[in-house]
Amino acid sequence: MNENHEKLIQVGRKILISSRNDLYRSMKFLDVALNALPYEMNLTSLFVGTDGEKILYNPRFLVNRYLSDPILINRVYLHMLLHCILRHPFHMGERDPQLWNIACDIAVESIIDGIEVSTIQLVVSDEREEMYDLLKKPLKILSAEGIYNQLKEEKMHCKLTTLKLGTLELSFLVDDHVFWDSRKKENQDNQDENENSQDSQEKENEEKSQEHQKEVEEKWQEIGEKTQTNLETFSKDIGEEMGELLKLLEVENRERYDYTAFLRKFMTLKEAVQTDEDAFDYIFYTYGLSLYGNVPLIESLEYKEVSKVEELVIAIDTSESCDGSLVEKFLEQTYTILKTKETFFHKTNIHILQCDTKVQEDFLITSQEELDEVMKKFQLKGNGGTDFRPVFEYIDKKIQKKEFKNLKGLIYFTDGYGTFPKHAPQYDTAFIFFKEEYMDLNVPPWAMKVILGKEDILGGH
Repeated sequence: MNENHEKLIQVGRKILISSRNDLYRSMKFLDVALNALPYEMNLTSLFVGTDGEKILYNPRFLVNRYLSDPILINRVYLHMLLHCILRHPFHMGERDPQLWNIACDIAVESIIDGIEVSTIQLVVSDEREEMYDLLKKPLKILSAEGIYNQLKEEKMHCKLTTLKLGTLELSFLVDDHVFWDSRKKENQDNQDENENSQDSQEKENEEKSQEHQKEVEEKWQEIGEKTQTNLETFSKDIGEEMGELLKLLEVENRERYDYTAFLRKFMTLKEAVQTDEDAFDYIFYTYGLSLYGNVPLIESLEYKEVSKVEELVIAIDTSESCDGSLVEKFLEQTYTILKTKETFFHKTNIHILQCDTKVQEDFLITSQEELDEVMKKFQLKGNGGTDFRPVFEYIDKKIQKKEFKNLKGLIYFTDGYGTFPKHAPQYDTAFIFFKEEYMDLNVPPWAMKVILGKEDILGGH
């Protein structure tokens, strides 16, 4: 029994090593990724999968596939690698698991089906080609996030029936995703069983597990970045199909921002009338009251330095090429951040501009109440072309008229297609590009460039 067990392990390992060597010879840019996953036999799955740390395989599945066609093993190996490189196992979050699994498989298979390399090339089915064509109409690149949003929308509008969903799932099924969130499920089960009696040891184990999962994701982020660098280095020698993988890596590896934290960069540090709780000693204060009646021994420190928005300009590109729904999402999140009491000084000078080739409207906000009123009556105006220069000229005139005394900065929300000023302004400037797909948008060296996706605007994955 043990001898047979060992033989199964060895057979599975030999098949996977052979596949790894085939992939390395044909796609050397994957060298780091190909050495990142050791192998482990696992009979709980009927086929093969990865948890991001190792490849878990059923040897009988590997043998059957290998005897059928070794290319099938090469494809499943590459399929699992791309899931990890693009960090699909770590980004499910609160998404529908079935839709997310299908979206990830479609994203990865679309890359593999487009690579004209003999070690992985097979005839693409009509069903797959049809699905790719449908998705490429609304999406510039077939990212898992973009595909998921399309599938979710179709399901919401009852266009994606249970039968169609099952057919789609089978058409792109390659590996077993059961290992993706096995730790998460195990932790959740333990939490449910001990919801009212979870001791410190259990909590500590859960925290360690989460920290370990984060480390695994960070490992693949580093591998993904190295793979992207390799692709960029060999870009002249690779085909157009590898360019699609490069675009996906640019999406996944782009610097991500917490928009709330980013907006705080534009807050001005100023002394505000507020009790400094950290510097105030209540013991001496109450002792004074008891000793002298109504006379405290030490007065409360009334002043404390706090970060709040004092002067800020938010410019909204309302040109025809800028999606109105994206503008609304940006404004909603900005409003949510600004409306907090901690954000406002007693007197605030915030301007929200609507602009295309000129400034169409200027909303002045000096209080939280005015912000509420502006958001209630805000309607998009413009839909012309895009020229960034009029906004800077408009602000400069206000500075000359002393309407701004300490302007912290300008946040310009745009799709990126416009004419930039030649010279740097005297205040910080950030161009916020809202893109579901990454695009290399050039901005002047004096400006900050922030590319936000839906998850970044709403608070991450």
